[in-house]
Amino acid sequence: MTAPIGILGGTFDPVHFGHLRLAEELAHTLKLAAVRLVPSGTPPHRAAPQAATAHRVAMARLAVAGNAVFTVDDREARRSGPAYTFDTLTEIRAELGLAHPLVLLLGADAFLDFAAWHRWHELFGLAHIAVAHRPGFPVEGWRVSMPQPLAREYAARLMHQPLAVHLAPGGGIVVMPFTALDISATAIRELVRAGGSPRYLLPDPVLDYIRAEGLYSGGR
Repeated sequence: MTAPIGILGGTFDPVHFGHLRLAEELAHTLKLAAVRLVPSGTPPHRAAPQAATAHRVAMARLAVAGNAVFTVDDREARRSGPAYTFDTLTEIRAELGLAHPLVLLLGADAFLDFAAWHRWHELFGLAHIAVAHRPGFPVEGWRVSMPQPLAREYAARLMHQPLAVHLAPGGGIVVMPFTALDISATAIRELVRAGGSPRYLLPDPVLDYIRAEGLYSGGR
């Protein structure tokens, strides 16, 4: 069985160390062959990003430069209409074949909303789901916070050995802690807008790009 590929989607408006640390730790723990960052085009479940799609893709590419495990997949940015994870995983599965393990990387808060995603039941047929949570997160009893349809899937699909994602193309759920950094794209944008410095919250090349392009500050 080939080592799995991880998929980390998001608006990345802008990409920051919280995103990158989650991807780095899960790539190591799950022994992933690669992690693809997938900047969304038109996200269906949230407000439109503030930075144009081309800028967000460019910032993601700057952020992963030098890391041989990370790449940027811009397929959602090139897609017209809503950017559904189902469509993205379907395309990737078609490219890699039916046997290659895929792992969709999510934070715990995003997973709690998973049952609201487009064709969410079918996502398990396309990939495993890896849920990253901060240390001390109340995993025991977590199911009470889930809507019942998601809780049933969680109970049926939970894998207690994370490396089991190598043994099948998809269908499982793994839950693991990671070093959660209290960084948000919203706070970074507000800092820039207020004339503050978000340095050390995101990679220097990304910050340099934000300043050069006048992003989030009322510039172009």
